[in-house]
Amino acid sequence: MDDALVAYGAGRADAVAGCRDAGRAQDPVTGTDYRRGFLDGRLDVFRMFAELRRILEENA
Repeated sequence: MDDALVAYGAGRADAVAGCRDAGRAQDPVTGTDYRRGFLDGRLDVFRMFAELRRILEENA
Protein backbone atom coordinates (compact mmCIF):
# COMPACT_ATOMS: atom_id res chain seq x y z
CA MET A 1 0.00 0.00 0.00
CA ASP A 2 2.78 2.45 0.86
CA ASP A 3 4.45 1.83 -2.51
CA ALA A 4 1.19 2.60 -4.29
CA LEU A 5 0.78 5.89 -2.42
CA VAL A 6 4.37 6.89 -3.09
CA ALA A 7 3.94 6.10 -6.80
CA TYR A 8 0.68 8.08 -6.92
CA GLY A 9 2.33 11.06 -5.23
CA ALA A 10 5.29 10.89 -7.58
CA GLY A 11 2.91 10.84 -10.55
CA ARG A 12 1.12 13.96 -9.32
CA ALA A 13 4.39 15.76 -8.67
CA ASP A 14 5.72 14.84 -12.10
CA ALA A 15 2.50 16.02 -13.75
CA VAL A 16 2.66 19.41 -12.08
CA ALA A 17 6.32 19.68 -13.08
CA GLY A 18 5.41 18.73 -16.63
CA CYS A 19 7.67 15.70 -16.96
CA ARG A 20 6.53 12.09 -17.13
CA ASP A 21 8.79 9.24 -16.01
CA ALA A 22 8.19 6.49 -18.56
CA GLY A 23 10.05 3.97 -16.43
CA ARG A 24 7.81 4.47 -13.42
CA ALA A 25 4.71 4.48 -15.63
CA GLN A 26 5.63 1.04 -17.00
CA ASP A 27 6.46 -0.52 -13.63
CA PRO A 28 4.42 -3.74 -13.33
CA VAL A 29 3.66 -3.22 -9.63
CA THR A 30 3.12 0.53 -9.19
CA GLY A 31 2.81 1.79 -12.77
CA THR A 32 -0.98 2.05 -12.60
CA ASP A 33 -0.80 4.15 -9.44
CA TYR A 34 1.84 6.40 -10.98
CA ARG A 35 -0.28 6.90 -14.12
CA ARG A 36 -3.38 7.70 -12.04
CA GLY A 37 -1.43 10.24 -10.01
CA PHE A 38 -0.04 11.73 -13.20
CA LEU A 39 -3.51 12.06 -14.71
CA ASP A 40 -4.90 13.65 -11.54
CA GLY A 41 -2.00 16.08 -11.51
CA ARG A 42 -2.57 17.03 -15.15
CA LEU A 43 -6.25 17.62 -14.40
CA ASP A 44 -5.25 19.92 -11.54
CA VAL A 45 -3.03 21.90 -13.91
CA PHE A 46 -5.87 22.13 -16.44
CA ARG A 47 -8.29 23.37 -13.77
CA MET A 48 -5.75 25.90 -12.56
CA PHE A 49 -5.31 27.34 -16.07
CA ALA A 50 -9.08 27.37 -16.63
CA GLU A 51 -9.55 29.34 -13.41
CA LEU A 52 -6.77 31.73 -14.39
CA ARG A 53 -8.41 32.30 -17.79
CA ARG A 54 -11.74 32.98 -16.09
CA ILE A 55 -10.17 35.51 -13.74
CA LEU A 56 -8.35 37.27 -16.58
CA GLU A 57 -11.51 37.43 -18.70
CA GLU A 58 -13.46 38.96 -15.80
CA ASN A 59 -10.84 41.66 -15.36
CA ALA A 60 -10.39 42.44 -19.05
